[in-house]
Amino acid sequence: MRHRRILVYGLGVCLWAAGSLLSSDQPRPSNEPNLTEEQKRDFLLNAKVIASKHTSNGITSPWHLTLSDGKITHDAHFQSIDERKTSETMRDGRTELNFRDSYHYNIAAYELAKLLGMSDMVPVALERKWNGERGAIAWWISWKWDEGMRLKQNIQAPDPDGWNKQMYKIRVFDELVYDTDPNLTNVLITEDWKIWRADFSRAFRLYHDLKDPKDLVMCDRQLLEKLRKLDEDELREKTAPHLSKSEVKAVMARRDKIVAYFEKLVAQKGEGAVLY
Repeated sequence: MRHRRILVYGLGVCLWAAGSLLSSDQPRPSNEPNLTEEQKRDFLLNAKVIASKHTSNGITSPWHLTLSDGKITHDAHFQSIDERKTSETMRDGRTELNFRDSYHYNIAAYELAKLLGMSDMVPVALERKWNGERGAIAWWISWKWDEGMRLKQNIQAPDPDGWNKQMYKIRVFDELVYDTDPNLTNVLITEDWKIWRADFSRAFRLYHDLKDPKDLVMCDRQLLEKLRKLDEDELREKTAPHLSKSEVKAVMARRDKIVAYFEKLVAQKGEGAVLY
């Protein structure tokens, strides 16, 4: 039952790049350039935009850009939304007070992922001005399915254990950033069954409690150790100006509860049943 439950886990915020199976926004598999994260950052910041398409999917209608530096051509995601509202009615009918939807959170999520050793699951994202607007530009992931597509087609991962271990890490990260707009389209799956977590524009709420602690089933040992060592001052430095002091403190409060939750599970079930 544990494996069945994690396979249907859905996450997210507004649409990153996905749609129906016939959507023109669905990327076709391509050869990824072999770049380091720093090289990707440099490319995203400096490469020329040679094509753009305003996607019709998603609440924030992000842009699908094609960039080139003369040697490499690759796509990127650009999102410039940065709005605040006194309240917002969500798709599930609940009302969120002091609502914010912001591109800044995509950048903050990537910086946090780097600190936790999870930058291989959250796309490189940074701030750039394009088309007269500032926004988050992120490395485009050449995905084959999103989680909604996978479930609709009833496709099972060829390595269930490896799949589950990736999803356990995504669950931990989602509890840490407290994303308030769940959506299956923000879990992107490549042809080789690598999972990426995309689009965090409605994350980093000020709540100090966990959103769904029952979703914390198992944890990667290295990730748990990184969580223990996460430093508030360093997090504030790495995410400035994208997170406020209050938002950073909320992340740290949730970090404390995640660590305590897994320590309690280990005490109850034994280390081998909780950590991997």
